[in-house]
Amino acid sequence: MTDDLGRVRTVRIEDEMRTSYLDYAMSVIVARALPDVRDGLKPVHRRILYTMGEMGLSATSSYRKCAAIVGEVMGKYHPHGDASLYDALVRLAQDFSMRYPLVDGQGNFGSIDGDSAAAMRYTEARLTGIAAEMLADIDKNTVDLVDNYDGTQKEPTVLPARLPNLLVNGSSGIAVGMATNIPPHHLGEVCDAARALIEDPELTSDDLCKYVAGPDFPTGGTMYRYETRRNPITGENETIDAIREMYAHGRGRVVVRAQVAFEETRHGRMAIIVTELPYMVNKASLLEKIAELVGAKKIDGIADLRDESDRDGMRIYVEIKRDADPHRVLNNLFKHTAMQTAFNMNMLALVDGQPQTLSLKAVLGHYIDHRRDIIRRRTEFDLEKARARAHILEGLKIALDNLDEVIKTIRESADVERARHNLMTRFGLTEIQAQAILDMRLARLAALERKKIEDEYLEVIKLMAELEDILANPSRISSVIKDELAALKAKYAGARRTRIADDSSREMTDEDLIADEDVVITISRRGYIKRQPVATYRRQGRGGKGIIGHVTREEDAVERLLVANTHDWALFFTNRGRVFSAKVHTIVDASRQAKGIAIINLPGVQVEPGEVPMATITLSDFNAGKFLVMATRNGVVKKSPLEQFEKVRSSGIIAITIAADDELAWVDVATGKDDVIVATAQGKIARFPEGEVRPMGRPAAGVIGIRLASATDHVVGMSVVQPSADLLVLTETGYGKRVALTEFRAMHRGSQGVRLISLEGKKTGDVAAVQQVTEEDEELLLISADGQVVRTETNTINRYSSQARGVIVMRLHAGDKVVGIAAFRAGLAQHAAIADNAPDEVPPAPDGEKSK
Repeated sequence: MTDDLGRVRTVRIEDEMRTSYLDYAMSVIVARALPDVRDGLKPVHRRILYTMGEMGLSATSSYRKCAAIVGEVMGKYHPHGDASLYDALVRLAQDFSMRYPLVDGQGNFGSIDGDSAAAMRYTEARLTGIAAEMLADIDKNTVDLVDNYDGTQKEPTVLPARLPNLLVNGSSGIAVGMATNIPPHHLGEVCDAARALIEDPELTSDDLCKYVAGPDFPTGGTMYRYETRRNPITGENETIDAIREMYAHGRGRVVVRAQVAFEETRHGRMAIIVTELPYMVNKASLLEKIAELVGAKKIDGIADLRDESDRDGMRIYVEIKRDADPHRVLNNLFKHTAMQTAFNMNMLALVDGQPQTLSLKAVLGHYIDHRRDIIRRRTEFDLEKARARAHILEGLKIALDNLDEVIKTIRESADVERARHNLMTRFGLTEIQAQAILDMRLARLAALERKKIEDEYLEVIKLMAELEDILANPSRISSVIKDELAALKAKYAGARRTRIADDSSREMTDEDLIADEDVVITISRRGYIKRQPVATYRRQGRGGKGIIGHVTREEDAVERLLVANTHDWALFFTNRGRVFSAKVHTIVDASRQAKGIAIINLPGVQVEPGEVPMATITLSDFNAGKFLVMATRNGVVKKSPLEQFEKVRSSGIIAITIAADDELAWVDVATGKDDVIVATAQGKIARFPEGEVRPMGRPAAGVIGIRLASATDHVVGMSVVQPSADLLVLTETGYGKRVALTEFRAMHRGSQGVRLISLEGKKTGDVAAVQQVTEEDEELLLISADGQVVRTETNTINRYSSQARGVIVMRLHAGDKVVGIAAFRAGLAQHAAIADNAPDEVPPAPDGEKSK
């Protein structure tokens, strides 16, 4: 090699390669791949924004061709290829890449399907409103300017960046031996965290997580806070807060899933609708992957796959085969496709030209320090400008106070230079003040204009005092930063897009993906059970004929129905006093024509021969402090703590010891301070305080709740009294009424009760069922032994006294009889249509009786 003087010198090739590679590596790290922690920009993006600002392409200006912008950037500041420059410009304009786009593009700027942007000669661009915050005050000597690549221009080393861009828009890049991958965040959360850190610099990254909930991706999706990982020391699985760990160390991973919903098609099938994808997932590639997996038989159950996205948003339609489980199909889609991905964060950025991995607090701290420097330099610039203006105004005031002598001095001067010198000599003015007097128009000599000069001078003096106070008090600078952050949040933040789920289990289970919905559970006399959406049943008026909700077979009759959530627990109590448990979603989802499956075939239900599930309740949890109240056909009641039933073996556990001639039939949940009502088939009702039944262990037999008046009578219902509730009474032939529970005063346990309804033999039959109801948006499902179902509102059934018979509320076919009632809130079913071509409503028939 030769030196600068042309002399030959010997260099080892290993040393030269090492030096050259390090120079190249640092050039890539500093000048190409990594963002600056202060403005969150790489050099190419910084040069694009700065050039567009110089070109006057603000958010309110007209668009300019991207070719002109790229040419301007390349000619002045960025001596690289136009293709890479245009790619960087395009990304700044993509709303699916940037959480808050900095460039407003007009034309084809690519799509989430991976389509490339149109050629730069066809597209146009200008800055967005939020991009102006990146360039704010750049003309006030707030940042250092350096020579460009050929020394003909000056470019900024960093932008003033009022916007905390590194966190807000994130960044990704691959350097030599290192890479950065910073997710975008919600502007409002970042602003709140920065303000909190200014107020209390001792806050940790963990404390700041109270403000920054997690990344906020432009494409939305659902992110999971907790993750289960194996401890390498103990070998046990541990649940950790992945988001907090990620922000504490500057690196980590979070799981993100697509946003999906289930939709029923007009053909009665289920479809999975995908409306949001994880960040940076290519929609077209995802569809190709799903089709490939279906073709390879790795995913079964998909009948159709379509992309129905339009200008209103994304919509991927995945139709499920009729015999397939949609939740299992969705589970497989999450497992095998990019509908679930892990975002690996590595918060690597340049700090004073050196790459560093930064925690959340460190990133916010560097941003705040940068803004303090910007505001200090901006204030110094404004103060210097104010002082210069005050200096001129002081000269103008002197001229106005000595107007006649000033005019005389100017008139006696031979030329402008002599006039300036004479003014400076005679009135003690500086050259700047003298020149300002010479440049003053005659119109300024008017009285009103003279007053304006004096007022302006006073305003400038106040401004100088304000600026000097800011520079003298660091707390004032902090207040300015906080005010600017609050203004940013109010103007640009918007709503959060990415949802955060606090699910601690990241193992893919079927229950994770079960739709959270309310369903109707029907149980037949022979122990067949099924569930259906509440919307299956159309709302009807009193006296409607309803629809067939359950098809009976082999003289099997429907006896009970209830409304529950798919994620609830179902407890099945048998006639022999044992209890089994199963999740509601494990109950088969069957059509109205199907009979369902036998309860004994449910997971976790193993009954013995002759044992029949009689009472079923659903629970969302097993809260301590609550009790289960049970009642038998012969009027025996019992109370046991609810937590005793949380863990039920598949072989069942004992709930109550039953006499040989009796059977358990009703169970309800109580708080320990309620009243209990027990109704019989012959129209009697007893109400007594729950406290008269002491809590007992599971093997206990219970005590007398109501004494039956005859050997042919039996209990038809038991429940815990609800506040302000009525009791709906329904007879076997469809007569019914509402009775206010306040009509029945509490008596002691063990009485024969009082009259509940007037029965008239064959016309009314015995009491078939009772149900507590309220008028607050509550609806009813009435069901007969032949499977006929009526859905109606509670307020369509009138109130009567305990002595009245009531009215026809359900018209039955010959030989049919009422067997059950279920009540639920109207909000549980938003749809009015019935699937599978239900018959029209039947208007209520006159009943010939008046309500009281």
